[in-house]
Amino acid sequence: MIGNFFEDFFVGQVLVHATPRTVTEGDVAMYTALYGGRFAVHSSTPFAQALGFACAPVDSMLVFHIVFGKTVPDISLNAIANLGYADGRFGVPVYPGDTLSTISRVTGIKLNRDGTTGVVYVHSVGRNQRDEIVVEYARWVMVRKRDGTSAAPETVVPDLPTFVAPASLHVPVSFAVGAYNTQLGGSAYLWDDYHVGERIDHVDGITIEEADHMLAARLFQNTARVHFNQHVEREGRFGRRIVYGGHVISLSRALSFNGLANTIGIAAIHGGRHTNPTFAGDTIYAWSEILAADAVRDRTDVGALRIRTVALKDRSASDFTYRDATEAYDPSVVLDFDYTILMPRR
Repeated sequence: MIGNFFEDFFVGQVLVHATPRTVTEGDVAMYTALYGGRFAVHSSTPFAQALGFACAPVDSMLVFHIVFGKTVPDISLNAIANLGYADGRFGVPVYPGDTLSTISRVTGIKLNRDGTTGVVYVHSVGRNQRDEIVVEYARWVMVRKRDGTSAAPETVVPDLPTFVAPASLHVPVSFAVGAYNTQLGGSAYLWDDYHVGERIDHVDGITIEEADHMLAARLFQNTARVHFNQHVEREGRFGRRIVYGGHVISLSRALSFNGLANTIGIAAIHGGRHTNPTFAGDTIYAWSEILAADAVRDRTDVGALRIRTVALKDRSASDFTYRDATEAYDPSVVLDFDYTILMPRR
């Protein structure tokens, strides 16, 4: 089983991914050890129960990575790079003991001009053991061809939304206004205190070790060769293994605690691009910009903040490096992530 190449995909194809994964307390502990996230709702069962959760829910990005990891052997085992995300929606909370599985549908294919690679578009849905959706998203990935001389398929590029409408966000709990403890949460700032256009330097940096990113990919059962096989990758474009892009997302989310500490969870992923490759030895910094502050329909206890988080490698975020005058990304930018978080209101 050498994985699917570009020629093996067709629009409408449904992929049922092996294997189901029961999330354990050990997974949560390992995720904390890898990224150091300190969000109170994911760290403390009493804190989470005061907000209406059954216990401390699994971090949104750990859920995403587990669901994503299921897709890799069928979609991106022969990938060169994961190019982007869109239309991501988080559903019911995941708790230790829940079992997650994933099904994907191919929504588009496009041969690249070099004739040796192509882009595959998929829509993936992760469900728990009760068939409830925990997360769904679109992504597109550059995949190698098996035969560089094979005929080009008809190009189909799906029409993906630029953002997830606030009215369609799933809010998992309802709690009394004022019930949220900001002292235990780690910050005095709630949804009402953030303003559109505000930029936040998350200050700290985290250096990626080779063992860190490979351990993370194994935790998510992500088997993509570009993350593991130095024997092959030394002959590739970069001469070394590439860090899984989701690893950078989780590092950035952990860093964002310093400025967005009272985040309850991620509700949507509007878009995301891995703009430059990341390698072991790179130090990741991050900054965020508030793009929108949306009220949640019929709710006074919680609001939604749409955020762009930008991750940089080997460059402090204090000057909010992003794009130049031509709209090209600065070489230090490795992630441009557009998403919505939920946060308590006053």
